[in-house]
Amino acid sequence: MTIDDAEVAAALMALAEKRGRDKTFCPSEAARRLADDWRPLMPEIRRVAGTLPLIATQKGQPVDPVTARGPIRLRLAPQGRRGSRG
Repeated sequence: MTIDDAEVAAALMALAEKRGRDKTFCPSEAARRLADDWRPLMPEIRRVAGTLPLIATQKGQPVDPVTARGPIRLRLAPQGRRGSRG
C-alpha cells in the first residue's frame, strides 16, 4: 500500500485542527489512521510534518521532526508561521 504526501498531510492537519492550537498529538495517531501496519510510515509522517504549519516538540522544546530521536508531539503553529523546519 502506497500513501502519498497529500494523504499524510491531510491526516496530520485533521488531527491538529481537531485538537486546536494549544493541544498536541502524537504523529503515530496519523499513521494509525492511514494503515494497520503504521510503524513503517513514521519516517514519512515526520518528513511531511516538517513541511506543514506544525510545531514538533520533545519534552516541551521545539525540535526538527525529521532529525529528532525518540517520541515527539505535534501541534499547530501560531498563525502565519511555518513549522519546526520552516
